[in-house]
Amino acid sequence: MTAKLSDIAAQAGVSEATVSRVLNDRPGVAAAKRQAVLTALDLLGYERPARLRRRSGRSVGLILPELSNPIFPAFAQALGSNLARRGFTPVLGTQSDGGVHEDEYIDMLLEAGAAAIVFVCGRHADTTHDLARYQQLRELGIPLALINGYREGLDAAFFSVDDKAGVALAVRHLASMGHQRIGLATGPVDFVSSRRKVEAFEAVTEAVGADARVEYAPFTEDGGSAATRALLAQDCTAIVCGSDVTALGALTQARRDDLNVPDDLSVVGFDDSLVARHSWPSLTTIRQPVTAMSLALVDALVGEINGIPASRTEYVFSPELIVRESTGPRRGGG
Repeated sequence: MTAKLSDIAAQAGVSEATVSRVLNDRPGVAAAKRQAVLTALDLLGYERPARLRRRSGRSVGLILPELSNPIFPAFAQALGSNLARRGFTPVLGTQSDGGVHEDEYIDMLLEAGAAAIVFVCGRHADTTHDLARYQQLRELGIPLALINGYREGLDAAFFSVDDKAGVALAVRHLASMGHQRIGLATGPVDFVSSRRKVEAFEAVTEAVGADARVEYAPFTEDGGSAATRALLAQDCTAIVCGSDVTALGALTQARRDDLNVPDDLSVVGFDDSLVARHSWPSLTTIRQPVTAMSLALVDALVGEINGIPASRTEYVFSPELIVRESTGPRRGGG
């Protein structure tokens, strides 16, 4: 059927000029009005123009750094199931050395007509990376949602675990057991999460009267092992790690040095991923509220897709200290 501007305008409650702008994919129309016009087309039985059908897809891209760190599959599962319940198809893209780059995934998702894109600890989390690519997506009208790595000035909804609160929980737990020289094995220095963790670590160790030592390393088992060697050389009796995978490296290094965990060294992870429960000893860790973060993100993102903007302030979620077997009193400290 040939669309009549007057009928569409009446159904959508907008002017014919607005309908014309939407049908010709021109800028200058508020998201809510644009969505009203598209809905009116569907209700009246008109076929959307080809240029608009690309934007009306029901797929949502999920771009993750990797899958070897169990926290990322946990986010993928939670986000994917919530999206599916809302009628969207999650399309997963993961990066690796020598593999597909984040920008390449973005191009593929745009070509496939994705309705929105979610970035989990993407390049936005690195403060040395500019935000131009994300801004271009917003200029195209693509809704974005980003997990961890908040950056000011980006027109998107952010959902973050409270890194500072998590580190504070870990340090106070260790200090309560008599540890007086505590190390932090965190991620690369330019990452938002690393900077937040270090800021909190230095403040809380000072508040509890403990000596603080910081080592930066990749969020890998090898990185955790290297950071632990350096912290043990500085006589640390306890280490807070920036991820559970980093903590696995700390446990490995302790075994190499014939140290018992937790008698000789206490280790705290961060994430409460699957490995935390099944490591030996099981990891005391800081739990990211993956389920709550994913549910809130999908609710906000679906609203954005339907023309209802989410708040541009950062949504910050409280972590939880999960005490298991990898932490204990300092020898001679109580």
